[in-house]
Amino acid sequence: MATSIWWIRRDLRLGDSPALTAALEGGRTVIPAFILDDRLLQGRMASPTRNRFLAGGLAALDESLRSIGGRLILRRGDPRTELSRLTREVGAEVIVAEVDHSPFARRRDAEVATALPLQWVHGVTIQPPELVVRPDGSPYTVFGAFRRLWASLPPPTRRGLLATPSSLPELPAIPSQPLEAVSPPGEFPPGEAEAVRRLERFLEGPASNYDEGRNRLDGDGTSTLSPFFRFGMLSARTAFVHASEALEAADTPGARTSLQAWIDELVWREFYIAILYHFPNVLDQAFRPSLRRIRWHNDPAAFEAWTSGQTGYPIVDAAMRQLAQTGWMPNRARMIVASFLTKDLLIDWRWGERWFMQNLVDGDPAANNGGWQWTAGVGTDAAPYFRIFNPTRQAEKFDPQGAYVRRWIAELQDVPGEHIHEPWRMPPEVQDAAGCRIGRDYPAPIVDHRHQREVVLAAYRAAQDAAG
Repeated sequence: MATSIWWIRRDLRLGDSPALTAALEGGRTVIPAFILDDRLLQGRMASPTRNRFLAGGLAALDESLRSIGGRLILRRGDPRTELSRLTREVGAEVIVAEVDHSPFARRRDAEVATALPLQWVHGVTIQPPELVVRPDGSPYTVFGAFRRLWASLPPPTRRGLLATPSSLPELPAIPSQPLEAVSPPGEFPPGEAEAVRRLERFLEGPASNYDEGRNRLDGDGTSTLSPFFRFGMLSARTAFVHASEALEAADTPGARTSLQAWIDELVWREFYIAILYHFPNVLDQAFRPSLRRIRWHNDPAAFEAWTSGQTGYPIVDAAMRQLAQTGWMPNRARMIVASFLTKDLLIDWRWGERWFMQNLVDGDPAANNGGWQWTAGVGTDAAPYFRIFNPTRQAEKFDPQGAYVRRWIAELQDVPGEHIHEPWRMPPEVQDAAGCRIGRDYPAPIVDHRHQREVVLAAYRAAQDAAG
C-alpha cells in the first residue's frame, strides 16, 4: 500500500485538516510526524510556557490519533535530516504539509523541498496571503483595503469543512521519541477538543457582546482562542464558518456588530500574516522608514520594572503579572503595556516584542510583530505615533472597579476604589489602613506620564525630521 507522511507543524488537529486529508488520498497509509526543532524550541524567541502548551498539544493529538487507529511519530533534530530518515524507513512517496508563511518557516521548507517530495496545502489562513493582493500583484498595506478584497473572495462554508477521519490504516513499527510528560499552562488545557469547547462557549455567550466586552479587563469577554490558533488546534476556517452562522442567526444589532467585530479579528490575523509574508524585514525594523531612527532611551532598570510588574502603574503591573503567571493577557492589556513601554519609557518596541515572544503561550511572529508596531506607531496601518495611552484613563475605563488590578496585584487588595488606579495619591493614613505603603509595599510611579508624553513626542518628531 502507498505511504505518505503528514508533516505536522501548525495543524495539531484532526478536524478540517487539509494536510491530513491530502495525505490520505488514494487510501494511502499515513505517517503522522512532528519534528521537534531546537532552533524553535531553544532559540532566542523560545518560550517555556509555549513549549509546554505545544507538548501538551502533541500528547492530545497522539491520543486522538490512537482513538482512530493511528499514532504520532515524534522525532527531534533537523527537519530535513529527520524527514529524510523517516521517508527511507517507511518508503513514503510523498510528504504533505500545510504552507507556513513566516520567514523562518519559508527558509526551512525551501531547504527540505530541495531534498524531499513535498506536497503543499493551505490551511494556516482562510485566504492564502498571495491571493489577497492588488490587481498588479502588490500587497495591501492598509487593513481596510485588505479586508475589502479578503471579504470579496469565496468564503469557506460548512459543507467545505473537512471531516475528521473515522479510522486510519494500521501503522508499521516505527521508532518514535517518547512524548514529554509536562504540566501545560493551567489557564490553557491544550488540544483540539478544548479549542472546540472554547469556540462553542464563546459563540453561545460572550460573542454577542464582544464589541464592548473584549476591552473590559474585569470580565470574560474574549474567546481566549489565540493559543489554539497558534498551533492549529482549531482551524481558522472552522472558526469563521461557525462565527458566520452565528452572525446570520443573531437577532439584535448589537450581537451582529459584535460577531462581525470578532470575524474582523480573524481578518486582522490574516493581514499581519500577509504583511510578514510580503515584508519579512519587519521582524528587524519598523515598517515606516521615517521612524526607524528613533532615539530610544532603552533604560535596563526601567525595562526590568516593566517586565516584573513594578512600574507603579497598577493596570500595567497587573497585566505584566498576568503574563508572568499565565503566559497570556487580553489584547486591551497588551496595547496598554506596549504603549507604556514605548511611549512612557521610550524603550524600543523590539525589546517588548522579544519579551512577549519569550513569555506568551500564543506567541506568533506575525501577530506579535504587527501588534507591537501598531501600538508603537511605526508599522503598517499603525496608530498615529502621537496616540499615547494614558494608563490611568485606560484603567478607569476598562477596569472601573479595579477588579482586574486586585486579581493580579496582591499588595493592592485592600486599597479603596477611589485610589486603586492611582495609589500614590493615597494619604498616609489611608495607606496604613490598606496595608500598602507606597515605596515600601508597592512602588511609586517610575515615570511621570504627562512629562514622558512630551519627551516621546519630541523623539518621534526628531526621527521624522531626520528622515526628511
